Amino acid sequence: PFRPRTDRLLSDLKSKFKTMKRLFRKGERVRSADGKVMEVTHYMSDRLVEVRWFDLESKEVHKNIVRQNSLSRAA
Repeated sequence: PFRPRTDRLLSDLKSKFKTMKRLFRKGERVRSADGKVMEVTHYMSDRLVEVRWFDLESKEVHKNIVRQNSLSRAA
């Protein structure tokens, strides 16, 4: 019977779908593109990060899912 070479197929798939390196750790403070300082709660996938921040006007904690590329380290 014909058997495809799985090692070559896997290497082709890995080259097509490269995973992004995680730039931030859980609990780390990051700054969004609009200037808000947020805290990383966890990674949803390789590129999506769940963050939370405190709104001073409404005095509530908000959660949001943003792309990792749109964040930078907060000072």
